Amino acid sequence: MQTELRAEELARLLGVSPLTIRRDLKRLATDSVIIRTHGGCLAAGRAALETGYHQKVAQNFRLKQAIGRRAATEVHPGDTLLINDGSTTYHLAAQLEGKGPLTVYTNSLAMITDLSRSRDLTLYILGGRYNGELYSLQGSLTERVLESVNFDECFIGADAVTPDGQCLVSTPEEASLTRAMLRRGRRRILLADHTKFAAEGHFAYGTLRDFDLWITTPGLPREQLEAVGTFVTITEATIA
Repeated sequence: MQTELRAEELARLLGVSPLTIRRDLKRLATDSVIIRTHGGCLAAGRAALETGYHQKVAQNFRLKQAIGRRAATEVHPGDTLLINDGSTTYHLAAQLEGKGPLTVYTNSLAMITDLSRSRDLTLYILGGRYNGELYSLQGSLTERVLESVNFDECFIGADAVTPDGQCLVSTPEEASLTRAMLRRGRRRILLADHTKFAAEGHFAYGTLRDFDLWITTPGLPREQLEAVGTFVTITEATIA
């Protein structure tokens, strides 16, 4: 897993202002040298960018970040959350500081750094088989652990949403695990930007009918929304 570098730490080490560091990080991210995170960057390099996870994180970064900010407003002190290992849900993890006390369960190893910064957050990592491509834990063991816990909010991503409302991921293992997650949430919230509509995905884990809320970004034509029906409340995130 890549090491996160904090903007404040870089500013101190290099003797420059945090504003200068953030400006330089933006330029490096544009050149695909690094991957921006909530508070700094991942020193990824070409090898890391070739992994499936880092490709997803780098794609539509600002859209996903906006969704993460909006999703955090659905969280309340005392909640028990389940956050799956998506590149969009990753941005929710970065927004939970100060929202507690919270209890958070996730199968994402990439989220540990951001989640562990919140002193009023109790973090549980769901066990299972390690997927080095996605920095996550999956498989039947993870599904068995899920069956013993109920969650106030379950935040789920998707690789694609089809015109008839199916939510898709890349592998049958991901689909099976996500179905298990959906069964445990009192409120089930889909985090997927507008580019996921009619994007490429292979295995369905459910439909929009399985969600209570879909947080997305502006750009979905009205006719497309009407085509999938009013199965779920849709709210749009504001892109900074």
